[in-house]
Amino acid sequence: MDDVRESSAWVASHSSHVLVDSAGIEKVVGSIGPIPKVEWDFEGIHYFDNGPLTVQYLFVLDALNFCFWPGMLCCLPRDKDLNYDNLASGLKAALQNDKSVFDADHLQKITGPQLRELLRWPRPLPLEDERIRLLHEVGFELERSFDGKASNLVKSCGKSAVKLVALVTRHFPGFRDHSLYKGHQVFLYKRAQIFIADLWGAFKGQSYGEFNDIGSITIMADYIVPAVLRQLGVLRYSSTLASTIEANSEICPGSEEEVELRACSVHAVEKMRELISMKLGKPVLSVELDLWLWASGIQCSSLQHHRTLSIYY
Repeated sequence: MDDVRESSAWVASHSSHVLVDSAGIEKVVGSIGPIPKVEWDFEGIHYFDNGPLTVQYLFVLDALNFCFWPGMLCCLPRDKDLNYDNLASGLKAALQNDKSVFDADHLQKITGPQLRELLRWPRPLPLEDERIRLLHEVGFELERSFDGKASNLVKSCGKSAVKLVALVTRHFPGFRDHSLYKGHQVFLYKRAQIFIADLWGAFKGQSYGEFNDIGSITIMADYIVPAVLRQLGVLRYSSTLASTIEANSEICPGSEEEVELRACSVHAVEKMRELISMKLGKPVLSVELDLWLWASGIQCSSLQHHRTLSIYY
């Protein structure tokens, strides 16, 4: 994952709209003790059977794990917007009802209305056409290259998180989360990395979740983590960017502002991880910091995040 770390650091050093505040990082690190241990399924919303079906579930989940916020703009009174909990628990219920629902041949044929029915969702999903396209892609490539099973994809990585990210992004174009920023290629790979993080968390570092290089994974740059880092004083925004976010205005995917929000978050947490590891006298994983920051963010109802229509997060 050197490409992610190095390109994120480059963005942070050339950023026009987002500042990584070194003093803010030191203040946060100085004020915290051991990182609170957050259980992977602390909300009880995920499917887990300790076997290959869990791997299939997680790969489908992470193929769809993006862009929940547009529902907020069109909800009816007393209606709710789609969120990650709806997705994870909806897919869990669908799998408990039919163990073949995520078979590769089924994924290649699924339609928008069928996905809504699986999730028990009453109206079109955000970026529904893209979600269907990605499920078709997953089903096709799993069948073509991995005998239809995500567990075979995981087995082929030889317990290497870096190799699994490379395999996922090589075989599944929908996971190729990178951008061009000021003439420089930036790699973030949020959904490919969160697949590794989910496997590691679900299987508690054993079996399909055993990776000899789990420390190579960075945080998964999304909507929530940048907002939490700003709240902590680790990130600072230009007045223009802050006004855009506070007005709930959309930020274009691939724009300088959007790339900076995500890449500066990765770089900032890497700096936090280094300082926390030094303070505690033992290595701290970025994946642990990511889960802690994300869990903190989703429990803060007043948190304002940026809004970008993207299939990558």
